[in-house]
Amino acid sequence: QVQLVESGGGLVQAGGSLRLSCAASGRTFSRYAMAWFCQAPGKEREFVASISSSGGWRYYIDSVKGRFTISRDNAKNTVYLQMNSLKPEDTAVYFCAVVSGSYQSTTYGPQAVDYWGQGIQVTVSS
Repeated sequence: QVQLVESGGGLVQAGGSLRLSCAASGRTFSRYAMAWFCQAPGKEREFVASISSSGGWRYYIDSVKGRFTISRDNAKNTVYLQMNSLKPEDTAVYFCAVVSGSYQSTTYGPQAVDYWGQGIQVTVSS
């Protein structure tokens, strides 16, 4: 069992930045590929970014490339999402997740997730 706790969300103006953190329980964090998803009101949960267990591989959806950076610190059992140049359309609840199996540089669907965090609100005002 893995527990994930997100922090760092909030309200920011368009063009601003936020850094989300996700702290994981357990001793096997360094074995897991991790991902961030988001869910806007009335929309399905969708993939944002992923990172391999070592941190050497990363993948992003096109809409966040060049603006968001996923990273991890295995010594701290934490994965991060640095979000820069935020836009109102980035407004959503953001979830960190443990994805199953070997890492793939592709868009993960929610069905690939073994564990979810509780989610954290990010609101970008125009």
